[in-house]
Amino acid sequence: MKEFYIKQKVLSLSGKFTVKDQQEKDVYYVEGSFMQIPKTFSIMNTTRDEVALITKKVFSFLPKFFVEVKGREVLTITKEFSFFKARYTIDAADLEVNGNWWDMNFQVLQHGVVIGSVNKEWFTWGDSYKVQIMNEEMESIVIALVVAIDCVKADQATASSGAIT
Repeated sequence: MKEFYIKQKVLSLSGKFTVKDQQEKDVYYVEGSFMQIPKTFSIMNTTRDEVALITKKVFSFLPKFFVEVKGREVLTITKEFSFFKARYTIDAADLEVNGNWWDMNFQVLQHGVVIGSVNKEWFTWGDSYKVQIMNEEMESIVIALVVAIDCVKADQATASSGAIT
């Protein structure tokens, strides 16, 4: 099992942050597009090769995010129409997300087997998450899923504040 830590920089306009391992070494670099359409987040490994890409669909009635890992679309996060509380669905082939993913406490399962878990770290400056990977082959997908959910949450917070996204 591997453990990673994701801590976003609170005041970063470009959406740059790193994913660290248990020894606090940078393992992945996440860079968001600033003032670019469509809005994207690129996840790169230590050699700066892109391992995943998160893209917000531009012309859509409700927000929709696509996640590609190694050039293949692996999941979609879509906002559902509702009048009160924001509701989203995660559509991923062979993957299931159980738990409270909106509050960042959930497990990722593949064919009923837990391949990763995510827990929000409390009492930190900015959003911080502890990510445990049980199946190392799925590492990039789980990391991309966590970043994508965080992008959806940030997009929702921006929309709620009345800013243009």
